[in-house]
Amino acid sequence: MVVPNEIVEASSSSSPPTYDNDVFLSFRGDDTRLGFTNHLHAALKDASLKTFYDDEEIQTGESLKPELENAIKASRASIVVLSENYASSTWCLEELVLILKQKRESNQIVIPIFFHVEPTDIRKQQGSFGEAMKKHKLKMETETNGEEKSLLAEKIEIWKNALTDVSNLKGEDAKGRFERDLIGVIVNDLHNRLDVISRTTTLPLLIGREDKIKMITSWLTDGSSHTADILTITGVGGIGKTSLAKHVYKLHCSQFTCSSFVEGINRNEEKFRGLLDIQKQLYDDISKGNMTRVHDVSRYTSMIEKTLEIKKALIVLDDIDSLEQLDVLLGKKGFHQGSKIIITTKNTSLTEGYALFNPEVQPKHKQILLEGLHTSKSLELLCFHAFKCRKPKEGYEKVLEELLEYCSGHPLALKVLGSYLHNHKVTYWEDCIKGLKKEPNLHVQKILQMSYESLPTEDDKELFKYIACFFVGTNKDITQTILDACDIRTRSGIINLNDRCLLSITWDNKLMMHSLIQAMGRDLVRLESPNKPGKRSRLWCHEESIKVLKQSKGTENVLGLTLDMRMLEKDKLELKTDALSKMINLKLLQLNYVKINGSCKNFSKELRWLCMHGFHFKSIPSDLPMQKLVVLDMSHSNIESFDMSYSSSEGVISKLKGMFESSSKYKPVLGSLKILDLSFSELLRSFEGFYHLPALEQLILANCTSLTTLGESIEHCVELHLIDLSNCKKLGKLPTSMSKLKKMKKLLANVCDLPVVPTKLRGTDSAAIVEVIPRDLSSFISSLPVSLVDLSLANNNLSNESFPMSFSGLHMLKSLNLSNNPIVSVPCCLRTLPRLWGLSMNDCGLLETIEHLPSSLEKLMLGSVGAVRKMKFNPKMVLFEIYYMFGEGPSSFLIHGEIEVQPMEHVEDEDIVGLEMCYGFGILRTYYEGGEMPNWISCRWEGSAESISFIIPSSSNKLRGLSLCYVLEKSSKEVFFDLPLIIIDNITKNRTWNYRPFVPKVGENEECCLIYVSHWI
Repeated sequence: MVVPNEIVEASSSSSPPTYDNDVFLSFRGDDTRLGFTNHLHAALKDASLKTFYDDEEIQTGESLKPELENAIKASRASIVVLSENYASSTWCLEELVLILKQKRESNQIVIPIFFHVEPTDIRKQQGSFGEAMKKHKLKMETETNGEEKSLLAEKIEIWKNALTDVSNLKGEDAKGRFERDLIGVIVNDLHNRLDVISRTTTLPLLIGREDKIKMITSWLTDGSSHTADILTITGVGGIGKTSLAKHVYKLHCSQFTCSSFVEGINRNEEKFRGLLDIQKQLYDDISKGNMTRVHDVSRYTSMIEKTLEIKKALIVLDDIDSLEQLDVLLGKKGFHQGSKIIITTKNTSLTEGYALFNPEVQPKHKQILLEGLHTSKSLELLCFHAFKCRKPKEGYEKVLEELLEYCSGHPLALKVLGSYLHNHKVTYWEDCIKGLKKEPNLHVQKILQMSYESLPTEDDKELFKYIACFFVGTNKDITQTILDACDIRTRSGIINLNDRCLLSITWDNKLMMHSLIQAMGRDLVRLESPNKPGKRSRLWCHEESIKVLKQSKGTENVLGLTLDMRMLEKDKLELKTDALSKMINLKLLQLNYVKINGSCKNFSKELRWLCMHGFHFKSIPSDLPMQKLVVLDMSHSNIESFDMSYSSSEGVISKLKGMFESSSKYKPVLGSLKILDLSFSELLRSFEGFYHLPALEQLILANCTSLTTLGESIEHCVELHLIDLSNCKKLGKLPTSMSKLKKMKKLLANVCDLPVVPTKLRGTDSAAIVEVIPRDLSSFISSLPVSLVDLSLANNNLSNESFPMSFSGLHMLKSLNLSNNPIVSVPCCLRTLPRLWGLSMNDCGLLETIEHLPSSLEKLMLGSVGAVRKMKFNPKMVLFEIYYMFGEGPSSFLIHGEIEVQPMEHVEDEDIVGLEMCYGFGILRTYYEGGEMPNWISCRWEGSAESISFIIPSSSNKLRGLSLCYVLEKSSKEVFFDLPLIIIDNITKNRTWNYRPFVPKVGENEECCLIYVSHWI
């Protein structure tokens, strides 16, 4: 492989940059957002390339948004989609200028895509590019402000030069190419080029682990297909196990049929009380989006086992702490040939007792121990974070030597301490060292505390302690809602914590801390009163909380307390509310499955967050102080009705409300509440009195299976944007006044007993996503908003007879989910959906025929549809993605009406001429059972490795086609829907052709081989 100069130069830098993104996508939204660029973005994500994709493109001026500038600078590569109207956008031009600057200064990879435009037109600014530049020039000439005019003239010249420069770069031309092929070439090329950078550039946190990276890479790519292998990475907390596993996973996950990286298993199991959510993540990853909902651990284990048996997988299980976790997540049946499993754990002896690691039983097991870094590598890592280079600054040699002694090669301590001392003078370092010398047996937590002490404000320190004690793993937005109400400046505080490596935010917006850092934060609170927990500011330990409450030892110092009786595996605690009376400053309170006895007036009037799962009262007590509450969570409660007006007549309350509104003293009972969660309150029958919830933003009533009434006063919740009524089976109608909720973005009402959606709701601008299951489908469809783009009718027991003749009223619909319904064939009415892009029909076990699909369809999900015997597509239709997993596959299969595939034995060479072939994407193909290639295949290669590569012999005649055949050995565990990927490179035309054949399960003869024959035109 030839390594471009830009990659070599980047890899030789003594201070490699750190990146947040793999790819930045620059494009003109009006041209390509809904088509090519959206598909390219999806393909990049599928290839595990982290991509910055600005899907808003709201232009408010000539300058780029700061987040776009930062995203470009923080990306390893940029893809520029040069479309017809690209140059008409000043933002696109500004992006292009900055991208090319990054190419010059940071060797950023830049790939231009000439999307139905000529490079010459871009280079010479003619055609649509010429017209766009004329308009920019005209705007400049009509500018009356001399300074602005001069600035715009200068920009126009810069834009022209940028267009010329990008047109001269090597890129990809979309003209005359299938979109799927073009995207495949782009993704493969980019993946390969970025892999070169990854393999030649060590990430800062992995300095000193180069030998381990090479060893694991060799293990992952050894080509072994006779067995699955397992690698265990052990070491103390913070030593770099997760970072190492994540790095090699990102490098190699694309080489496997399926992959999953499950992070922080032990901590997440403790937080979420069980492994069900973790199983769900693992299964969703390896089944590639088969969103089956399971509520039983053993069933999930069985599903995971079956998938791992038939798919070559790369699985990383991070932070395993018990054999039970391994049993539940991996099972005991073994893995598909060629699979690789990586486990990280602090317990070096943990895996010795696991059945699959027995040397008498496959798979093979290997273990490595991560220890502290050697001095030279510790110095390199410390310098990187302290000086942003890998060599010491002159004059710092002595302080560096002393600090290295204290850190003892611990990567996390080196990173945090180096970041803390960044940009400080030697004298500051010396003062830091003096403080460290006072405690010769300094624990790493003391080192981490240095970064805490450097936080600029007391607010930031309080925020850190709140998160460490209560909110690790919690949604950032919900945490901000709660703590903002506690007068903590969370927006700037979270940024400060992140900058000092004390906090990170996951892709799904959760707040995370390294376990050592979290332990340090909790120790800070514990030291407030080491022997008297009731005098501390925060109580997060359930054992300590129950002790304080039983002994009434709480004081005014306590700001937050959590107690979940399920975590203690004890009987429900009956708590006298007097125990809370002294905690007058309590702002955060969790009393899950605790039975309270006494007056609720003893609760603190300062409460902002109240969580009482399993609340045993039938209604919310009227004496409970709630004026300052912003989040109230009483899920799984015994509440039968919710009406804060405490009146049986809403009319009376309306009159009283009118009287009070004229007085400035009127304050709603829950006037500050923003989030209310009563989910799984199965006795709740009615919800009224919305007058008292003027600030409510989220109402969560999911699985309130007895709910029949939702009050019309909901219109007064003007801030409401989310309503979750999922599985409210007895709810017969929605309030008509919901049409007045202008900020509502999402309504979830599946499995409700709704005959129709209220007619007035059809006019709401914000009804972008609706998930419902109706009683009368025809009436329901006609009542949906015409602007609907996403509709789920899954799990509704719908048969073909349930569907109307036409869906024409939903002409904007893009995504439809019909999963888990007893449908025999695709309903004909789907052909009337002109914009339908994605269709899911997973778990439709009776489905036999797939046809009548609209030509706009690009994504088809067919998971576990074992009865399918016929698939017929519109000739004009080019599916971008098909996901298929057949259960017990049919014995015969008809595709496109052109090929009928049946199990065959003893097929002679001359019989192949008579076989019907399936045609698509320029490939004629068929397959049959057998053990040997046809005799007319003269050029042959053999191998048992994971991949076989060969060069086609040159010919003096012009190549008119290519015939390809291979024989694949079957096994008893193999289902032939996942055949090897075929990659053909046309060096002459600089094109790459990627194709993975589709074949359903064939035959019951486990000893036989499969012969696949194809002709590429």
